[in-house]
Amino acid sequence: MSANATNPPSSAANSGLSRGPVTLAIDIGGSGLKAMLLDPAGKPLSERERVETPAVPTPKAVMAALDGLIKQLPAFDRVSVGFPGVTKKGITYTAVNLHPDWMNFRFQEELEKRWKKPARVANDASIQGYGAIKGSGVEMIVTLGTGMGSALFTDGKLCPGLELGHHPWKKKTYEDYLGRRGLDKYGKKQWNKLLQEAIEQTAKTFNWDYLYLGGGNAKKIDFDPPKNVKIVSNEAGLLGGVALWRDSA
Repeated sequence: MSANATNPPSSAANSGLSRGPVTLAIDIGGSGLKAMLLDPAGKPLSERERVETPAVPTPKAVMAALDGLIKQLPAFDRVSVGFPGVTKKGITYTAVNLHPDWMNFRFQEELEKRWKKPARVANDASIQGYGAIKGSGVEMIVTLGTGMGSALFTDGKLCPGLELGHHPWKKKTYEDYLGRRGLDKYGKKQWNKLLQEAIEQTAKTFNWDYLYLGGGNAKKIDFDPPKNVKIVSNEAGLLGGVALWRDSA
């Protein structure tokens, strides 16, 4: 991919939007790519913009779509990306619901070359968790979308590497039942029943104090969750983006 692709305006800090660095938060999903500008406290500075995920979501195709997406937004200073797979030090290692070309892809490095801005990349469920948690006790988030994401936090600190969606459950995996293919196969009523069973199972496994349910399919939940389980807006996947920069404040 070319390092000379679309470059954003040089600085958002002087644009009058906010005092301090403006973060471009991006959430990459199996069906949509979302973006929003955040102030240093993680508050929205723009509307959420969205484009469809390319039909064949290779890194090249997704990057081209992101180039178009950021044209809809004002200037920014840094980039945070939530990615649906295992990421370490800006490198993507798995992308079950995207394309095999994401394996061992230096995503963070490519973003910095392409947009000439510092960037950080993390698992999308982790970022959504940062946007939802209270920061006290054991907290878990489960995201329900094309796949199923998860993240676990202790007193606000991420326990990295959790991929509950691919863990065996019943006769398959959690994602087989609770991701989009499970919703399509079993129907909304049975999917909701399976989700309630999964909530009980994760409570016994992780002993969480609070559980958050997010992702695009959280809107299909039709039962009243227990008092320590909260359904969160899909925008949490963007609002947590500032958390990736806490050590640079």
